[in-house]
Amino acid sequence: MEIIVTPTKDAQRGMLTWGRKSVPCALGRTGIRVTKKEGDGATPTGTFPLRRLFFRPDRRARPATSLPATAITSALGWCDDPQSPLYNRLVRLPYPLSHETLAREDHLYDLMVVLGHNDAPPIPGAGSAIFLHLAKDGYAPTEGCVALAPDDMVDLLAVVGQSDVLTIRRK
Repeated sequence: MEIIVTPTKDAQRGMLTWGRKSVPCALGRTGIRVTKKEGDGATPTGTFPLRRLFFRPDRRARPATSLPATAITSALGWCDDPQSPLYNRLVRLPYPLSHETLAREDHLYDLMVVLGHNDAPPIPGAGSAIFLHLAKDGYAPTEGCVALAPDDMVDLLAVVGQSDVLTIRRK
């Protein structure tokens, strides 16, 4: 199955469609770009495999999905330092170089799917930590990810598998 993301008139928002269902989503603060660079706030165009689900077992049960799933603990992070040999990879915390902590205080990563962007192999500076995660209130922009309402994420997770892809289009 192909999941398609298309922008709306507001460059920081889009529609995510699978099958007959379309739901709103948040996009990067600088919209969708063909050329992604670390820290630019853009959501990259392209077709990306769904690698793995991460979830917060202290906040919600593991959702029904055929994606491989990993429980988020305080020891998990994601490297976003282009100088690191572990750039755009899962890391164990504490980690000495720049990284995101997956066990966030907010609820954005309570359900989070790693998208196969810049990971086979990672090119330093070409963007890291591009995820499908939960949206902020009002679908506020992301730092380059695609974000959904919790109920929409659960519905999507119930029907996707590792052979499915997420395609992000400019128009």
